[in-house]
Formats: sequence, structure tokens, C-alpha cells
Amino acid sequence: MTWILGWTVSLLAYIKAQLVLLLLYVLSAGPIPRHVAFEMDGNRRFARLTGRCAIEGHSDGFHTLKQVLEICMRLNIRCVTVYAFAIENFNRPADEVGALMNLAEERLVEIAQNGALLNQYGVRLNVLGHRELLPMHVQAAIDKAEGMTRQNDRAILNVCAPYASRHEITLAVQSVVQQALDKENVDPSSITEQSIEENLMTSLGGSPPLDIFIRTSGVKRLSGFLQWQCCENTQIHMVDTYWPDFGLWDFVPILLDYQRKMWARDLSKLV
Repeated sequence: MTWILGWTVSLLAYIKAQLVLLLLYVLSAGPIPRHVAFEMDGNRRFARLTGRCAIEGHSDGFHTLKQVLEICMRLNIRCVTVYAFAIENFNRPADEVGALMNLAEERLVEIAQNGALLNQYGVRLNVLGHRELLPMHVQAAIDKAEGMTRQNDRAILNVCAPYASRHEITLAVQSVVQQALDKENVDPSSITEQSIEENLMTSLGGSPPLDIFIRTSGVKRLSGFLQWQCCENTQIHMVDTYWPDFGLWDFVPILLDYQRKMWARDLSKLV
């Protein structure tokens, strides 16, 4: 009897997996966003809700990232950007920040190593942010992980850590001004929206324009994440699910909404 039960459970798991693949195949037949961003919010609240410490919530969040990233790769989404650590997060308790740094060191190399998810789907890793603020051992792990994926060119994963939009925009403006000074061209008109955008961290990493922005946990604000990149063409979704609980069934309605709007836009061009 035990083997029958085990066989039944395995069969149901197989059927479920095949149905998920079929769903992703059907979705991929419609318009697919090139660039999706996730503000992975709610790890600590999820941990408290389940009676565990904050770092366990962050660890759960990493596993969710791997699952969501695989969904995106199966849909042939070109670029995924995630908000992993804000500059202001250094103000959190020292033990939590230290545990997060250790977790980052372990997981960055794990996700990029040969045979792992990024290698499997040909994803290049870019870590964007004020990296000099990170401990040296984390900076070394970032360099190693980025190096392991440097030859990948099918897709991009941007991990923003430690990151703030104001810092990114400030650096972009400084770069544009310096370029103008280097050319002895200090004409203010040479500093344009386009020139600033070309010097953003995401643009330098080769990321396409942002199509979909998703924030989990029910908080309805950008909180310093991709504030320049969120433009009139970006579809913004604030979902109530905590990030560790976010999955395919949270993502599908967002993708369907994107496809509906793309079809409506294309139809309007024909009228």
C-alpha cells in the first residue's frame, strides 16, 4: 500500500509539472515583456508570520527568486531586475545585516556556478549598486559570480545591492557632466534625458527598457527602486503576497494583463 501511495504522489507531481510547462508554453505564444523588475518585499514579515527569525525569511526569499527566475527564463523574458538590498538597509540591526551579507556571499556563487540556474539558461549576472559599501568578502563573491556568467548572452539578471535610485541617477548625471568636460563641451543642452539614461546602471548593463514592475507585500510605493526606469510605458503592479509566497499563480494574472494591453495597443494602431 505504501508504494502505491508513493507512486500516486509522484504521478500527481509529474502531471502538475507538465501542466505548468503547458501553461508557460501557451503564455509564451503571446506578447512577452523584455524586462521585468521585482521589488522582493516581505521576507521579514513572512518570517515573523511563520514564527521564525528574519534571516530565514530572507533565505526563503532566495529560493523564491530561483523559482521565479526559472519561470521568466522559460518564458524567454530577456531581463530580470531584482531589488536585493537597499543602501538604507545598512541601518537595520547589525546582526541581521551581517547575516544577510553572509547569505549573499553563499548564494551569489551558488546561483552562478556551473550547472546552476544562470549557467543553464545562459543568464549574465550584473550586480548594480554602491558596491564599495559591501564587506570585502561579499565584493569578492560578486566578482567571482559575475565572472562565472560573463560569457552568457541569452538573458540578464540584475541584482541591485546595495542600491538606491537617487544614487544611480546622481552617478549618471556626474558621468554625463564629466564626459562633456572631457570633450570640452560644457553646453548645458548636451545633457539630455537620453544621455542620462545611457549612463544608468541598468543601461550600462545592457538591460532593455522596463516593461513590468512588481512589488510584493502590499506596500504601494517604489521605495527608491528604478524610479527613473519606471516610465509611462511601464506597467506597475503592487501585489499583497509576501515575496517568499510569490509564485506562478501570482505572476500569471500580471502577464495576462500585459498581453491584453499589448494586444489592445496593437489593435488601436490598426484602427
